[in-house]
Amino acid sequence: MRGVTEAPGANDDVPCRLDDPSGLDAPPRLDDPSGLDALPLLDDLMPWSVAPLRLGRSWIVAPDTRTLRSRWDRLVAAEGAEREALFRPSRARTTASAVAALPGQRTGTVRWAREPGRCPDPVRIARGPYDEQWLLPDHRLIDTARPELWRVAGEPQLFAVEPGYVPGATGPALLVTAALPEGRSPAGRPGRIRPLFRRPGGREPNLAPGLLAFLGKRYGHEVDALEWLAWTVAAARPSPAGCRVPVPADPEVWAAGVALGRELTDVQARGALSGTKPRLPGGRRPYVRVAVPARPGTMTYDAGDEALCLDEGRISPVPVEAWEFSVGGARVLDQWFAHRTAPAEPGSLEAIGPAAWPQEWTSELLDLITVLALLGAREPERAAFTTGAVGREELRAAAILPPPSGARRPASVLDHQEEGPEGQFMLL
Repeated sequence: MRGVTEAPGANDDVPCRLDDPSGLDAPPRLDDPSGLDALPLLDDLMPWSVAPLRLGRSWIVAPDTRTLRSRWDRLVAAEGAEREALFRPSRARTTASAVAALPGQRTGTVRWAREPGRCPDPVRIARGPYDEQWLLPDHRLIDTARPELWRVAGEPQLFAVEPGYVPGATGPALLVTAALPEGRSPAGRPGRIRPLFRRPGGREPNLAPGLLAFLGKRYGHEVDALEWLAWTVAAARPSPAGCRVPVPADPEVWAAGVALGRELTDVQARGALSGTKPRLPGGRRPYVRVAVPARPGTMTYDAGDEALCLDEGRISPVPVEAWEFSVGGARVLDQWFAHRTAPAEPGSLEAIGPAAWPQEWTSELLDLITVLALLGAREPERAAFTTGAVGREELRAAAILPPPSGARRPASVLDHQEEGPEGQFMLL
């Protein structure tokens, strides 16, 4: 699938000049709108992208696994019209839908109305920026699951999520997660999901052919996919056409951006690169000062005490950078809290949840505060990468742009057997 691209010929005549042997014009400035438009789009540099998942029914995702199993049991126990109403059928999925199993998941493919089967083991999913929840991975329940993403999920895969563009919004231009992302923007804008690798096991980087070799020659050392991702996390800039990525002429600028980007990527991915969960320095780690009540209804911030208040519950210290951290124009902590406390329709499966605030939610909130505090403290450093960028023209001269059409499609899987509808097998 293609992501957002420019109109044919847009900015083709923008000059760029470099003080290197290439003889091209000077690099554009990112603080100049015309210079930003001259930079290559992430859509061309990481050509394969996938639209967000469309779950179709919100009861199949929850912050804890016990809730999902309780909802499944309630649905299975219902009969007739009640079961249909609880299921929440859509044009894409009803209890009579026959679909293939999700790649890598051992779930039923017989029509749900005839044989629901056992409750599938929930899987971790990134639902919104930095909010990891759980999903019932049953293809019969998901309107649009994007099987091509499931085929390449698992270590060492990382997913770069490009949120929809929101004018004037602050925060990172690119989100990274090791969990399968839903990909929805908190502001409701369409985004794109870009796997780092096109095949399972970290094989075949999802990059324009020739890009890594071009970068290696420019910077004097071999550049791999993770180094590219680190640079992109540090330097990508949002634009109405999609994320744009400067490619610096100076090797030292590249090295500094990669060093920052590795740290930001590891924090975003909850230690997936280092193997160590992100932590704040001693004395700045958030703790529960007053226990969170059984059913908190509001979340506020006390700037004087650096305290996050859930009704009378208090967590501190919480840096203001964590409280104010936003993605796509929406405050991350507000979104996280709403996903756990928003009222649901009485009698619906969505209304089934914990009787009281679970301890594990508090632990996850402390982890989230840590992530946002670490990211927020480093966010000003990303602004340093605003000059000395190579534009699209040099990449075109090197035959890297435009990428071939095949690079925008999923890689074929020639020897992978998956169960199709009604228990039949198909070879992909």
